[in-house]
Amino acid sequence: MTNLILFFLIVQVIHFLGTWKLYQKAGRKAWEAAVPIYNAYVLTKIINRPWWWVILLFIPIINLMMFPAFWVETVRSFGKEKTSQLLLVVFTLGFYIYYLNYIEDVKYQAERQLKPFTKTGEWVTSIVFAIIAATLVHTYFMRPYTIPTSSLEKSLLIGDYLFVSKFHYGARVPKTALALPMVHDTMPIFFTGKRVRSYVKGVSLPYFRFPGFQKIKRNDIVVFNWPADTVRFFRDYSGIHVDKPMDKKSNYVKRCVGVPGDSLEVRDGYVFINGKQTVLPDRAKTQFYYTVDTGGKKIKLQRFFEEYDITEGGQLSDGRLMLNMTQDAADYLKTIKSIKSISRNIDTTISFDKHIFPHDSQYAWNKDNFGPIYIPRKGDKVILDAKSIPFYKRIIKEYEGNDLAIDGTNIYINGKIADFYTFKQDYYWMMGDNRHNSEDARYWGYVPFDHVVGKPVFIWFSIENIDPRNPKSWFQRIRKERLFTTVHYSGKPRSYLPHFLVFIAILWGWSYFRKKRKA
Repeated sequence: MTNLILFFLIVQVIHFLGTWKLYQKAGRKAWEAAVPIYNAYVLTKIINRPWWWVILLFIPIINLMMFPAFWVETVRSFGKEKTSQLLLVVFTLGFYIYYLNYIEDVKYQAERQLKPFTKTGEWVTSIVFAIIAATLVHTYFMRPYTIPTSSLEKSLLIGDYLFVSKFHYGARVPKTALALPMVHDTMPIFFTGKRVRSYVKGVSLPYFRFPGFQKIKRNDIVVFNWPADTVRFFRDYSGIHVDKPMDKKSNYVKRCVGVPGDSLEVRDGYVFINGKQTVLPDRAKTQFYYTVDTGGKKIKLQRFFEEYDITEGGQLSDGRLMLNMTQDAADYLKTIKSIKSISRNIDTTISFDKHIFPHDSQYAWNKDNFGPIYIPRKGDKVILDAKSIPFYKRIIKEYEGNDLAIDGTNIYINGKIADFYTFKQDYYWMMGDNRHNSEDARYWGYVPFDHVVGKPVFIWFSIENIDPRNPKSWFQRIRKERLFTTVHYSGKPRSYLPHFLVFIAILWGWSYFRKKRKA
């Protein structure tokens, strides 16, 4: 906050020193260039632009785009309309205005034409404000997201295109202050196939989140920045350090099965919270791998695969089938007389697995039998000792920014011996419904609240992957029943596509008749 205040004050000083004479030439007082916020309002009057531009100056990231717009409109208001002059004010970061303020005797153009004189200038202006509007929506209200994996299969499918709400849980101010708008951590280099970083490292804003109108509830589907951002799927995450800004870590989507203050345990693949088995929403379908023994007989299961949407599995070396499916699908197979047996593949081994959180030999857990663990809540205090530190060392050091050192039985935080630790924020436990094919918190641990991106609310488009065994056209691959359906709520998803088309038609009709009436 101190850095933000200093930045704000420095900008005010630079603005006053570079514009006070121009304010006078525009018929205003010199002191009006020195009063914070009011000076921006006066400037909008000088450059004949709407007052709400001032609001955009106080929205992080958007304000960095608005600065060039103010610079360009300021020099245009004093007769500088050439493309070279407009480029000069942008590439000098606005300091060309100092030259106009102190050296050149410019005249204020009170009745200037607001539209640029050149077609190029008009196109550039339109593109810039389209980018600003899109960035504002993308950063603080709603952003698109694609489902890339099957970890939430049945609820969300590979190929679903979502709108993710930023305002449900509160929109975050991006930490990376200098980044290309509407791209994530990388961008492609045209014609090379290579990708480069899309942001400038080392230039960051402090963490801040606007108030949301709801809290994350148990069993909500949540989009978040993957804390252990790495391509090493199902590997050992102990001691991993991610050299990436928080908001540029990969986006993940999982179901929040545990909220702050919960005690969580996984028994035979099922989640128990505070000793009680979790009851998932009716749209959620838990999946496991099952071994299906056909006794060596060949059975036609194509219709079964289509009806229950079985997409993962294969044949074992001894002829048995390994299928990833729901309990309902398994129960149906049990009714087929030619199937000898069906068994759910559950890991019951009691041995240390370095891939499983908390990556410590004291805890012989696996993906199917795990815990119990405590999910930290902001303000709660925990005892620190040899048994608890494996759970919380990443929180203390990586997520809450402390210096942590362990010397024998002594634990040092910021150079002092610590027997307790008080959490600075809430944490969550995120898992996939596809229990045996989900890279989730069982492998890399807690998700801090500051990593939460938003809540998926709407599927606006959905398309199946290309299947060489069953070739379809692009149009045939569209899942029409999923277009414009809601993500949450109970019951069978309902498409709101007709409602959307009616809304677009009304909007177009209103715009058409409004223009006709104006003409």
